[in-house]
Amino acid sequence: MIVTSGSVSSGLEQTRRRIALWREQRAYRGAPMPAALWRAAVALARRHGLSATARTLRLDYGSLKRRLNTADRGGASPAFVELPAVAPLGLGPCVIEVEAPQGGRMRIEVSGVTVADLVMLTQGAWVRER
Repeated sequence: MIVTSGSVSSGLEQTRRRIALWREQRAYRGAPMPAALWRAAVALARRHGLSATARTLRLDYGSLKRRLNTADRGGASPAFVELPAVAPLGLGPCVIEVEAPQGGRMRIEVSGVTVADLVMLTQGAWVRER
């Protein structure tokens, strides 16, 4: 499909203008293009074809093809990864001494508690002591 100025769809033209504006305002030549612009380019490549989109938007064909293939495989890596729950290991016998800037002091002797439990214990005791 040959894309001429008369046959450019409104989506392609709008994205071409957004990319041109970003190129004028970017901090330095070679700055990475924002993800939102790449997503728009990938969506247009699906609709209008890879070559025509890359040519009209003045993008590197190989870069657009890689992003299109990555998007077709399920996208980028997830922003959140849940790890399986593991039984927390308890701290061995230990003594923790905490001193506040105002002069308050606390000494805790514990065995077999997790770090999270220890934080909750010290916060709770510290708040009550004030």
